[in-house]
Amino acid sequence: MSNIMSYLFETNAIRFCEENKPFWYTSGKIGPYFINTHFVYGSEKEATELLSYIDECLKDKKTLPKNIFNKVLKQYNENSIYQNVINCMVEFIKNNINIEEIDYISGGERRDWFFSNIIAYILNKPHISIYKDLSVNISNSDFSENDVKTDLSGKNVLHIADLITVASSYIRAWIPAIKNLNANMKWSLSVVNRMQGGKEKIESENIKSFSLVNVDEELFEKAFEYKIINEKQLEMLRKFFKDPDNTMKTFLIDHPEFIENALNSDEKTAKRARLLVDEDIYNLK
Repeated sequence: MSNIMSYLFETNAIRFCEENKPFWYTSGKIGPYFINTHFVYGSEKEATELLSYIDECLKDKKTLPKNIFNKVLKQYNENSIYQNVINCMVEFIKNNINIEEIDYISGGERRDWFFSNIIAYILNKPHISIYKDLSVNISNSDFSENDVKTDLSGKNVLHIADLITVASSYIRAWIPAIKNLNANMKWSLSVVNRMQGGKEKIESENIKSFSLVNVDEELFEKAFEYKIINEKQLEMLRKFFKDPDNTMKTFLIDHPEFIENALNSDEKTAKRARLLVDEDIYNLK
């Protein structure tokens, strides 16, 4: 799916750090790349605007699915990047899953809805909007009606996600919410798999997991080929892919000023750096 890869680069959905300036992650860890898959909605600006709109819509869950669907349908019709990404996902589904076996498409709060709603519409399947509190909203394929069903006895569900990391949202919310409906999450499709064990966790739940793009050495080499990164950045990415924790531990030992600078930086960065120090995430003490 090299065209999807190029859209991830074009929209800055995947960002690579400058030399010796890894990103701070929410967990307090650091790393050489950052992923915002939802930017393939067209651009960072448009994706951020839709996220803000979703936050507003969350105040009224009854009207939320229809309101979000109206937005993504308009974007699908007007934005070629987003349209091509969705079309690739639909084509992938048709080539890898028997469409007749899919009874429902589901997507979880919030970024999954960038993709799941429009795919449900194109495949003419009803949609299950899953919220973080495990409540659900079931809509027909054009989102003109909401269904109050609470029992989908034995129906098969394809879950659409933006990104899989360690699959914590699946384990905590998406899979239990579908089980609560007495339905079967039989397949999962994400745009990006960060290759951090999420696929294996999902498949241990007897769910077939697919992704269009894997964050692996092939992706890093493609970024180098496109001149998005240089040789030194590529070297760090390769090391990070093979052994993330030890690679970042070595970096911190070689650059002792990095944590100190972060602790004296903006509030968000300082908070993440404090977490790294307090929890001694990389065993530096």
